[in-house]
Amino acid sequence: MDKIKFSVVIPCYNEEQNVVPLYNELKEVFSNFEDNYEIIFIDDCSSDNTFSLLEQLHDKDKRVKVLRFKRNFGQTAAIKAGFDVARGKYIVTMDCDLQNDPRDIPRLFDELIKKNYDVVCGWRFNRKDSISKRIFSKFANWMRRKFTQENVHDSGCTLRIYKNECIKNLELFGELHRYIPAILHWRGYKIGEIKVNHRPRKFGKTKYSWKRLVKGLLDLIVVAFWQKYALRPTYVFGGFGLITMVLGVLIFLYLVIMRIFFHGGLSDRPLFTVSIFMVIVGVQFITIGLLTDILVRIYFKQGEQEPYLIDIMLK
Repeated sequence: MDKIKFSVVIPCYNEEQNVVPLYNELKEVFSNFEDNYEIIFIDDCSSDNTFSLLEQLHDKDKRVKVLRFKRNFGQTAAIKAGFDVARGKYIVTMDCDLQNDPRDIPRLFDELIKKNYDVVCGWRFNRKDSISKRIFSKFANWMRRKFTQENVHDSGCTLRIYKNECIKNLELFGELHRYIPAILHWRGYKIGEIKVNHRPRKFGKTKYSWKRLVKGLLDLIVVAFWQKYALRPTYVFGGFGLITMVLGVLIFLYLVIMRIFFHGGLSDRPLFTVSIFMVIVGVQFITIGLLTDILVRIYFKQGEQEPYLIDIMLK
């Protein structure tokens, strides 16, 4: 790690027209900024000529590392694979579609050092995307801030810089790459943000769709749950179960009092069935909370399998 200062992690899928221009831009930026770097391309099993071009870049420049997945695992898995092999003291992530500007990397680094942040995120303030994509993004960012209490403006911007220690042992799956700042904020790391340049896409097609939005929102619920109840999930399940059970018992006692003192019937009262049902459900939720607590303890004591399979690695 002492030998490499910067690792640039770039997921790519069917970006044959973009990988070479992006490499040239990165090389130009780092030639004027820092000579001690590596560029890690993660090919998410592209069906075009992307991997062949990456092989040529690797043969020409040994600073270029290339990983190729056995099948398409998605952007989050690609970023996780890049994190796992990155050796730099500082880790930069960015998209491969040329919309992120490599010239913003020195600015991200300056902000990180100047204000002693652990992570600095890019904010695509003047975004060059379609109206529908911007609307979906604004909605997703609003939901994220409500759920996580983390105030980064643009969680969908891949252009970020991390200190290496932040991303080691970081578990990512689904669409969680957009919530990395929220996860790190929950762990106590300092998160910064600067406005960055955003360029129109010239080549290739966007990989963003409404399905990714839905998956991202579902993952947001997982992140919000883990932020509040990761260490003791029994609080949420057990708490709901306890409230339900107590209400069921109170309803049952009310019916018993009505029966003893006012000669009210039980068999013809729906509340009697409801009270028994609530007690049973409450006990079940408390049991689920205890079992979940045990599973979380097991989870933290053993390692998990990585969410990807590498087919080829060029180092």
